[in-house]
Amino acid sequence: MSSIFSSVLTGSLSVGLYLLCLLFAGLCGAIAALSLSRDSSVSRSFLISLVVLPIIVTTVILMVNGNIGTGIAVAGSFSLVRFRSAAGKARDISAIFLVMAAGLACAAGYLAIALLFTVIASGVMLFLSRVPMSHDRTMALHITVPESLHFADAFDDLFEEYTKTWSLNRAKTSNMGSLYKLDYKIEMKNPSAMQEFLDALRCRNGNLEIALLTGSAEGDEL
Repeated sequence: MSSIFSSVLTGSLSVGLYLLCLLFAGLCGAIAALSLSRDSSVSRSFLISLVVLPIIVTTVILMVNGNIGTGIAVAGSFSLVRFRSAAGKARDISAIFLVMAAGLACAAGYLAIALLFTVIASGVMLFLSRVPMSHDRTMALHITVPESLHFADAFDDLFEEYTKTWSLNRAKTSNMGSLYKLDYKIEMKNPSAMQEFLDALRCRNGNLEIALLTGSAEGDEL
C-alpha cells in the first residue's frame, strides 16, 4: 500500500514517465476545474487554465531538476505574471494554488499523492461552497438621497422591517452638494423580499439611484 505513494521518478526521466506525469497533472487539473464548474460565475477560460496550469508546472519543475541557475530564472519569469494580472477572487486564487501544488507533486513523481490531494481539496472546497453562512445574507446598500432629506433616521423603519442588522459605513456629497450618497452594510431577514425592500426605499428617496450588492461581490477579492 505504501508503495503507491512512492515517487515513480527513481531513475532517469524517460518519455513514458514524462507523459505519465503530464497525464496525472492534467487529471488533477480537470478534477479541480470540475469542482468549480458548478458555479456559473466561473469563466470557461479560467477552467481551461486550471487544467493546463499543473501540466505547465510539472514540465517546468522537471526541466529545472536541481539546476539552481535555471530555477532562479524560472522564479524570476513567474514573478512577472503577478504584475500583469488583475486581483482575483479568493476562491479562484485558492484553486490556482491547488493545481500548482498538484503539478509540483506530479513533477516530484508522487502521482498518487497528487491525485488524492486534489480529490480531497476539491471536495472540501465544493462542500464549503454549499454550506449556508450568515455572510450569504450580508449585502452592501448604496442609496442616493436629495439634500432636503434628513437621512440619519429616514430609513430606520424600513431597516427594522426588512433587515436583521444595518450600519451606515459612509456618507458623501455628490452633484455639488445637492445629493448625498449613503453606503450601508445590511443583513436581510428574507432575501426573497429584496424587491419589496427596494421599492419601499425608492419611494422614500425620491426615486433616485439605489444599488444593492451581495457581500461576495464586494469583499472576496485578494
